[in-house]
Amino acid sequence: SSMAGLRVRSVLVTGANRGIGLGLVQHFLKMPNPPQWIFAGCRDPKGQRAQELQNLASKHPSLVIVPLEVANPASIKAAAASIGGHLGGSGLNLLINNAGIVKITSLENETQEDMTKIYTTNTVGPLLMSQAFLPLLKKAAQGSPGSGLSCSKAAI
Repeated sequence: SSMAGLRVRSVLVTGANRGIGLGLVQHFLKMPNPPQWIFAGCRDPKGQRAQELQNLASKHPSLVIVPLEVANPASIKAAAASIGGHLGGSGLNLLINNAGIVKITSLENETQEDMTKIYTTNTVGPLLMSQAFLPLLKKAAQGSPGSGLSCSKAAI
């Protein structure tokens, strides 16, 4: 795969309890050179919907489940502090803004409230995440030889 040559020391995947997010976590764990740290962000880490993630974390010490609500600035701030603590001085190499919501409805039933909620999670969320984790990403980029940004250095 295109990710075969990828060397990532640390990665954060949002919305990691199911779907694409969970698939990415599983992929990183199976890599020949897996990341030293895989942070899995999800809204309710102890809940039933995160069971498979909990099972993986119990088997893999490198996998850390982080409570994270991407539409909530206080939650993002807490996650950044927690992840920064785990990483010590090394910074975060890769942020994967995967978390998202979808609400299928008809034109007749669409509401301003639902549209705003979707926009906040899917569009504003990745912006807030990227801003909050930028210091950790910059730290990782500085610690790596060579110039320019790359997934081995730091990327969003």
